[in-house]
Amino acid sequence: MAPRGKSRTVIRALATAGVLLLTLAAPALAQGDGSDVAEQDQVVLTGRLLVESDRTVDTAVIVNGPATIEGTVRQDLFVLNGDTVVSGTVNGDVVVFNGDVTVRSGAEIGGDLVTQATPNVEDGATIRGSRSNVATKFDYDMGGFAGRFVWWLGYTASVLILGLLLLAFAPGLDETVVETIRTRLGSSIGWGVALFFLLPIVAVLLLVTVVGIPLGLFVLFALALIYTIGYTVATHAVGRLVIRASSKYVAFVVGLVILRALALIPIVGGLLWLLASVWGLGLLAVAIRAGRSPRPVTATAPPPPMPVAS
Repeated sequence: MAPRGKSRTVIRALATAGVLLLTLAAPALAQGDGSDVAEQDQVVLTGRLLVESDRTVDTAVIVNGPATIEGTVRQDLFVLNGDTVVSGTVNGDVVVFNGDVTVRSGAEIGGDLVTQATPNVEDGATIRGSRSNVATKFDYDMGGFAGRFVWWLGYTASVLILGLLLLAFAPGLDETVVETIRTRLGSSIGWGVALFFLLPIVAVLLLVTVVGIPLGLFVLFALALIYTIGYTVATHAVGRLVIRASSKYVAFVVGLVILRALALIPIVGGLLWLLASVWGLGLLAVAIRAGRSPRPVTATAPPPPMPVAS
């Protein structure tokens, strides 16, 4: 099998796993067996988040839809867009970005209650932490699951916007990336490894010299953006490996769904980000070099001789 065919097969397998993870994670985590045992994190992308009175989960997260907590959440409850009713126990923080919040009598929140609107806290409810507004205080553990999920969501949106801008303002990027994958795959990987690891080293070396301090600081501050650009280019490349769509935007969105779905997997997500950033930087470097190289001029056949009048 050709290298491109093998790559396409591997990427399609990863795509299937990613799509299944994205579509099945929420329903699978939302189901319970009715026993009073601790479950894993419960994540619902859209729909309804329900923790029944006889259930205990670690962390509860819903992106779009109402949340009802009748049982126990051992860590944090995070609601992005939806009304929330807590009548059970949340040992950590309750963070609701957009939606009405009701804390029933007898409910207990062990951490802070952070909401956008003024919450309705009934008499007999216990809130051991502070009450604050999301606009003035966004105080929850960024090392916890809720914080990591918010970071995943924000980074996904950032890559989406950056990718659309690159495709819109660099119309030749799509064709160049496809050509680089087809003819210079090994070279792109080599350049990517070199750039990914040499850029911070060069920045540190520049800081040693007096005249190079400003440039070194600029490079260090720009590393996050540079790596994200590489990740975005690799995202588009993955989409092009999976489908041969007529629209470059469709291919990019497909690649985005695959990589960001796989990014939800612990450890695997970080490793894929590293590999994608390295490969994307290499694709970009090789594409720029190829664009600057003079193209061979094809010789044209001389015109046929004119017939001589007798």
